[in-house]
Amino acid sequence: MTPTGRVGRAVVVGTLAAALAACGSGGDGGEPTNGLDELPAEQIERRAAEAAHEARSVQLSGTVLTDGRSYRLDVRLTAEGAVGEVATEGTTFELLRIGEDLYLRASAEFWESEGIPAELESDPTEKLDGKYVRVPPEDPAYGELSGFTEKNAVLDLLLSLGVGERETGGEDEVEGHRTIRVQADGGRGGAMDVSLTGRPYPLRLERAGGAGELIMTDWNEEFTLNPPPEDDIVDYGDDVITGGDDGGDG
Repeated sequence: MTPTGRVGRAVVVGTLAAALAACGSGGDGGEPTNGLDELPAEQIERRAAEAAHEARSVQLSGTVLTDGRSYRLDVRLTAEGAVGEVATEGTTFELLRIGEDLYLRASAEFWESEGIPAELESDPTEKLDGKYVRVPPEDPAYGELSGFTEKNAVLDLLLSLGVGERETGGEDEVEGHRTIRVQADGGRGGAMDVSLTGRPYPLRLERAGGAGELIMTDWNEEFTLNPPPEDDIVDYGDDVITGGDDGGDG
């Protein structure tokens, strides 16, 4: 092939590649969008909530401020339960829930600061340090702790923007995904960045009033929750294992 032929072929191939890349692309010449950029803010918010609830799982991390207390979350939530860490006021603990079985794992320092029942006070470090302690449903803390592990309950709480007119903001990128922003009351009521490609999953949430920011990834990925090894479980049956004044001396 002559040099002229090579040049001509390169021009044709280059032109064809550019044309194919442009076909079906979004308005900015990039990856095709899922159409959210053509919808009003209220519909984007609704579709994001629907996609989130239909997903089998999600990885959620960030900070939540509520009732004057700050929580740092790093939790994988599924329809069957959850696993992850919660940190608050200088203490960190791990939660694992599979169905109705809820386990709490923490250091001896955590248990000593929380207070433990008399039958465990002989050697809390040996008995509880790093162990998965089964939290019985009768324990007053069961409802509060399990609340961090209920996927749809957590999403209902966190994905609700505050009061105020909804409007769309600019486009951005979260964890490598193009997003479009929905905000309430000019952002004062919170803001949500929703994926512009694939399923319209919410990927970042800024809570109203500066009450925390969360990143949501690994939507709908297959994930299996495994129970702890038997040797690592401490089970006291229906005995209340958390400290605090419950109105009695039981």
